[in-house]
Amino acid sequence: MNTKFGSIASMISTAEKELPLQNKVNKISKYMAIVAIVFSVLTGLFMIFISPPSENLFIDALILMIALAVSAFPEGFPVVLITALAKGVYSMAQKNAIVNRMSIIETLGETTVICSDKTGTITKGEMTVSKVFADNHLINITGTGFEGKGDFLIGNKQINVQKDNVLSLLIKSSIICNDARIERTGEDNLYNINGTPTEASLLIMAAKANIHREDLNFKIIEEMPFDSKRKMMSVLCELNKEKYVFSKGAPEILLTKCKKIQKEGGEFTLTGKGRENILNISNDLASDSLRTLAIAYKKVSSFNKDHFEEDLIFLGLVGMEDPPREEVKESISLCIRAGISVKMITGDNKETALAISKKIGLRGRVIEGKDLDKMTEIELSKIVNEIVVFARVRPEHKLMIVKALKLNGEIVTMTGDGVNDAPALKEAHIGVAMGKNGTDVSREVADLTLKDDNFATIVMAIREGRTIFKNIRKFISYQLSCNYAELMILFFGVLLAPFLGWQIPLLLALQILFMNLVTDDLPAITLALTPSSLDIMEEKPRKKKEILNKSLIIWLGIAGISMAILTLVVFFVSFNVLHQTTEFARTTALLSLICLEIANAYSFMSFRHKVSFESLKVNKYLLYASIVSILATIAIIYTPLNKAFGTVPIGVAGWLFGIVSAIIIVIIFNILKKLNEKKNFFKLEHF
Repeated sequence: MNTKFGSIASMISTAEKELPLQNKVNKISKYMAIVAIVFSVLTGLFMIFISPPSENLFIDALILMIALAVSAFPEGFPVVLITALAKGVYSMAQKNAIVNRMSIIETLGETTVICSDKTGTITKGEMTVSKVFADNHLINITGTGFEGKGDFLIGNKQINVQKDNVLSLLIKSSIICNDARIERTGEDNLYNINGTPTEASLLIMAAKANIHREDLNFKIIEEMPFDSKRKMMSVLCELNKEKYVFSKGAPEILLTKCKKIQKEGGEFTLTGKGRENILNISNDLASDSLRTLAIAYKKVSSFNKDHFEEDLIFLGLVGMEDPPREEVKESISLCIRAGISVKMITGDNKETALAISKKIGLRGRVIEGKDLDKMTEIELSKIVNEIVVFARVRPEHKLMIVKALKLNGEIVTMTGDGVNDAPALKEAHIGVAMGKNGTDVSREVADLTLKDDNFATIVMAIREGRTIFKNIRKFISYQLSCNYAELMILFFGVLLAPFLGWQIPLLLALQILFMNLVTDDLPAITLALTPSSLDIMEEKPRKKKEILNKSLIIWLGIAGISMAILTLVVFFVSFNVLHQTTEFARTTALLSLICLEIANAYSFMSFRHKVSFESLKVNKYLLYASIVSILATIAIIYTPLNKAFGTVPIGVAGWLFGIVSAIIIVIIFNILKKLNEKKNFFKLEHF
């Protein structure tokens, strides 16, 4: 545990994920259980006290209590919830976002800050060397991508690399001090890369000069690999029977290791003014959004590891271009409209980071890793919301950034690809790993993996997360409205029974169970498949919001009360006015309640848009579920199943009761939506 890997493992094991969706669902389930128990017990006791003593009184009361308990709790709720989440996972996978933990989908929709790597996520990750500074000349290199075809130009004049000793040595140094490999695809000048895009771009540059690794007679003796703290890499090798050290790294770091500079006329002392000039050129390249690397070498007679990277000879600068992805600018604009802050994190220098940030529309403060080293998490938390670009940062800085943002109550989505990124990915509310260029460790701890390593995919996933959470709120409030309607029907049925001569219970336990599992759950599942509203990303994120807020509770309460009243009226008219039998009146009331619940599902599909015939096209699955529910209802009324369910065949009049009731509930909620559009009584925007 004292090793670097042990330290990373320790940080990963101590970081704990919050499961807000699980907590919210547990909270709702607890309230539903309490309501079921309280209403069941009270109604059962009420029935015992008001009913005349009889042999079957306690059994009848027990049956009523069971019916009430069944009506109060939506048995299919877990199935509907898992279906909604699974559908979201499948939809995201189709769009290159692999969800590792379903419980994070709701958190994804609440994201307030995205901290994204620059290279490969915001940019294409296809590095191309476009400029080289060597021997006091700025050389332009044509060609893009992984095609080894291009020219070396000074002004408009093409140069022969083989005859330029300094440039030729710089290119050879870039090949030798390099862990990447390239190989032809089978097509002329096109290459596949194996390694980092940065190192591969140096090999592509060499291929344009017709200099290849296989052409150089060298042997690596010792290597000091790239390190995020040292920001450089060096190798000791034997080249043409002589020993050399070749190094590459961040210009401001490598220049401190150089005593001399290589020019066409030989080696010259690198003066303070010369260093300043090189750094100015590096900054100019960075301002053009080029990532810069410095190349240096030295000839050695003996090997001393302690002085491996001292007294180097500066060869030149390499400027690599990694343009932003075309879709990123629009995605960031969408984030800003959605109230989501975007922060770019990069190991590049400040100027390169700024140039890229301007291209993609990010504006704000910039801070470097060396400044983070001087701060505590609390100090950073005071300014972190103002910062949009973190430059020259190390992977461990990401963990500090996440913790600072969490101190401010932000919901953080963090990207990463390396082993060192794993603690930050675990600490963030949503850890996002790279599928193409990420490590197994980062993918293991992450909540989301991007198959295409694309920033726009993160924004798509957030949109999907918002849609799923809103659909969860819709089907939960819909199910509860149906269950509480059934609860009120049974409860008030007991209260009214002595005065109206009704038989208790008004609806049988098996009938209620049928509604809960067939005519409630099927529409509820399809509500989870409702397409996203076009303006869903126009809403500001609300941190840790509850599934059921005050407005939704009132809305579902109105729905439950309306359905209960209409069903009780149907039973009253059928039994007391038309003087039909209890079984006939019960069947008519059951059919009416089922029709009411189906119509209610269309009202809950959107809390803004009125129900019309166009609603049938918005969610075709709800239409199919409605048809199945009606067919199942016909089966328990008109087949031998009616003996088990306590129903009897009814005529056209019974169906008219159901259809009229459904039309009335639709009219009630269409009026309510119209009034809410003008007065905004209910805070149900973007539903």
